[in-house]
Amino acid sequence: MTAYVALLRAVNVGGTGKLPMSDLKAMCEEAGFAKVKTYIASGNVVFESGMTEGEVAAALDGRLKAYAGKPVGVVVRTAAEMNSVLKANPFPHAKPNYTVAIFLDTPPPKDALEAMVAPDGEEARLGKREIYVHYPNGQGRSKLKLPAAKAGTARNINTVAKLAEMAGEL
Repeated sequence: MTAYVALLRAVNVGGTGKLPMSDLKAMCEEAGFAKVKTYIASGNVVFESGMTEGEVAAALDGRLKAYAGKPVGVVVRTAAEMNSVLKANPFPHAKPNYTVAIFLDTPPPKDALEAMVAPDGEEARLGKREIYVHYPNGQGRSKLKLPAAKAGTARNINTVAKLAEMAGEL
């Protein structure tokens, strides 16, 4: 059994994509996942499964689509990958709630940062299947434009750390 972290896109954020975490947990259990635990109400879930990453994503994606009536989007990482994302944070001295990892399904294009517009001094670095962004003034009012990040889902470093910890305990 492999420990996984699943990150849902645009769930319970800004009044969109309402999904009670109890329903998410039930979907995961129906998919055959074990030791299912959710973390905060923004679409984070950890569990164990004997399935591959792709099978896990497909199983959860199908259930979410049936629930919401439209694709929700889910990104899956193993516990080891989530720990690696945390350790690879290129902004270790920045406030963890001002730094995010944007999780993508595939590696970001090597030129992903060339189209970035960062009017408030935001900094970004590419990871394996992530884009890290530091928002020196916070994310809430940022006017950052980063087209390569549109397909991803962001979690601040505090959340990444907690999910890595939870998945590591499975």
